[in-house]
Amino acid sequence: MNFIFISPQFPHTYWEFCNRLKQNGVNVLGIADAPYESLSQELKDSLTEYYRVDNMEDYSQMFKAVAFLSFKYGKIDWIESNNEYWLEQDARLRTDFHVTTGIQEDQINSIKEKSEMKKYYSKGDIPTARQVHASRGYNAAALFAQVVGYPIIGKPDIGVGAGGTHKIHNVDELTEFFNTVPNVERYVIEEFITGDICSYDAIINSTGDPLFESMTVWPPSIMDIVNKQLDLSYYVAKEIPNALSKLGRRTVKAFGVKSRFVHLEFFRLDKDRGSLGKKGDFVALEVNMRPAGGYTPDMINYAHSTDVYKIWADMVAYDKSKLASAGSHDIHNALSIAWQDEYYCVFASRRDIYQYVHSHDEIKERYKDKLVMCERMPDILSGAMGNQMYTVKVKTEEEKNEFIEFVHGKR
Repeated sequence: MNFIFISPQFPHTYWEFCNRLKQNGVNVLGIADAPYESLSQELKDSLTEYYRVDNMEDYSQMFKAVAFLSFKYGKIDWIESNNEYWLEQDARLRTDFHVTTGIQEDQINSIKEKSEMKKYYSKGDIPTARQVHASRGYNAAALFAQVVGYPIIGKPDIGVGAGGTHKIHNVDELTEFFNTVPNVERYVIEEFITGDICSYDAIINSTGDPLFESMTVWPPSIMDIVNKQLDLSYYVAKEIPNALSKLGRRTVKAFGVKSRFVHLEFFRLDKDRGSLGKKGDFVALEVNMRPAGGYTPDMINYAHSTDVYKIWADMVAYDKSKLASAGSHDIHNALSIAWQDEYYCVFASRRDIYQYVHSHDEIKERYKDKLVMCERMPDILSGAMGNQMYTVKVKTEEEKNEFIEFVHGKR
């Protein structure tokens, strides 16, 4: 089997995907713009060959790279980056080279455009926030705001995270939004829903069924964290609620997802929302057809004493999980999911612009037996995720909350 992994060096833990593929006897062929000598030794050891391009944004260079590897190694079976930024290009390359194990170019809009996602949510009878497309004009948006009430949220129809997102509180701000935001016609406007963001993180086989499921709980407003430069904390939960498991599986079926690692986002309502649901219910936010960002796959591993890199590579090679301890995390009971070694895996980060009560060394000393990751965040991720991160695995919710308070306490 020949697997082309696009940009395997970023995030730097993605060498783990390549390593598990190699363990399964797969030829792993990397394409990226990073110099070969800059790759980690672990990644170098996991690749059969590495093809460097000058500019990954230049499709002609990427096409030439795939063509060369195809000529040298034969039919390409998979092309994948597991990275949101390259999903559209991945799909185009698959289509051009007749690689059928993944999303094709004519399917990409359903997972990239928030307006298109709504159609699939409706097909699956999955509750989701009401929306109007800004291309319909100011009057349509003003009428929409009258129906759902302020505040409302304006966000790019195609976009990742909270970038470019605007919270609109009244008519004057709506007018300003339409008059000042560049390319406003490419935005959607949604009703504002409050609550935690809970993601359904799963590895899906070729029939659309999960080989593994988990839940990650994110702060209510990533937008505020980015725009106001707030401290970030989030965690992988010990268990996934039955309600989220059921809704996640319905969403996978509605979107026709097959053979992928997915990160599907839902609100957990913090109050009753009429026809949308009651407090504690889950409401769909958006789908992401790739693993959760940053080091979340590693956090999932720590929380559930598992190896999602291995489960994913087994899905690629065998369409099932062959993990030695499969009984602890394969899906046997359709709606009852538990792991033998369960933890909260908790991420908390700091920003260089603030002064904190406890020093870096104090955190390391206090949590030395529970600390599983501690490092500087890459500059490209620091806007959303802070500059210095700490991650622990703990047994109780009290320990989880105490850790976040200890890291984030300011002078």
